[in-house]
Formats: sequence, C-alpha cells, structure tokens
Amino acid sequence: MVQKMFSSAARRYDLNNTVLSFGIHHYWKRYAVDKTLAKQGSIVLDVCSGTADIAILLAKRVTSSGHVMAVDLNPEMLEIGKKKVIKSGLEDSICCSIGNAESLQFRDNKFDAVTVGFGVRNVKHLEKAFSEMHRVTRPGGRVVCLEFTQPESRFLKYLYDFYSFTLIPAVGTVISRDKTGIYNYLPSSIRKFPPAEPLKQLMHNTGFSKVYYELLSGGIVALHVGIK
Repeated sequence: MVQKMFSSAARRYDLNNTVLSFGIHHYWKRYAVDKTLAKQGSIVLDVCSGTADIAILLAKRVTSSGHVMAVDLNPEMLEIGKKKVIKSGLEDSICCSIGNAESLQFRDNKFDAVTVGFGVRNVKHLEKAFSEMHRVTRPGGRVVCLEFTQPESRFLKYLYDFYSFTLIPAVGTVISRDKTGIYNYLPSSIRKFPPAEPLKQLMHNTGFSKVYYELLSGGIVALHVGIK
C-alpha cells in the first residue's frame, strides 16, 4: 500500500516537499550532509533515497574521487532521482539502485557514512534497518538520520497537528493530484514514529557506540547521528 502511494505521488513529490515545507527541507538536508563529515574521496550510502536530493548533495561533497550509492525500494521515486542525477551531471558519481533498508545489498564495513532522510519511518522493522546501516558502515563512520518528529511544546504541537492533518492533506492532494491518500498517510506516520529520545536508544541498541540528536525548526525535525 505504501509503495503504491509513493509511486502515485512521485512525479510531483519534490514540488510538494518545497511547497509544504516552505523550502526549508533544503536546509535540513544540507545540514544532515554536513553532519556526515564526508569529504573528498569518501564512499557513502543514502538509504531510502527517494528522488535523490541527499545523494546529490553528498556527491558534490565527496567530489569525483568519491562515490555515492542511492538506494530506494520504490522504482518510480528512484527514476525521478536518476533524471535529477543526470541533469546535475553527477551520473559518474552516483549509482541509483533498488534496495531494501532492512536487507542492504552491500558488504560489511563498506561506507564512510550512511544517510537516511525522511524515509525510515516508512520502514516496517526499524531495528533491522538500523542494524543493516550499522553493518555496512566502517568502524568510526557515521549514520545520519533525518526525520520528522513531534514538537515538545504544547502550543507548537497544536499548530503542527493542525497544519499536518488539515493543510498538508488538502494542499498536497491538490498539487500531486493523488488519489491514494498519501498526504493523509504521511502525517499519521509521524505520530507512529518513535520520538527523538526513544529513537536514540534504539540506535544504541542496534550497535552504535555514540548517538546524539538535535531538534530543528522548533522541534518538528530530529537529526540523529550514530557513530560506529
């Protein structure tokens, strides 16, 4: 069901992200890439890559001497990502591949850093996904997770809930011309996703020796960093 929704929304997904976040999602993604500490020549992985926004930012950071693997389970989303990679002239630096976050197709200790941005809450078994990300990260490398969360302030939570459950479904559905209900699903998936502190503990439990997080934009987004 989730894959069907993302397939339906793929063509206008980027436009909706920009409109619904007022463009702030670009800042969040750039900040997450900074936290990877990836540098020229790094080998990095972007899990749940979607339309490859983060993968493209990573490729610009690691330059032509590095390499980025962009993995997503949804072929329609990834196809949009491939077109953006080619348009950016980065097809030699980024490889887009169908892949499952719960069973990554890479050897142990391969990547200097792994990112997952606004996709892990769609994964059924979180522990398995983070265990896989830990497995493919080299010792000393970082996993950076960028995801929506619920603000702690009651006032902000009220505003956020109104925006999420009233405006996002209305605006998102009109822009995407979607009939699958993805813009009702996405806000409800945030409520079901672990808050920042429990997610930090989950990452600890899956093998990361050091985990910390930052809350961004009034606490509506959490950025977690785990070090192997």
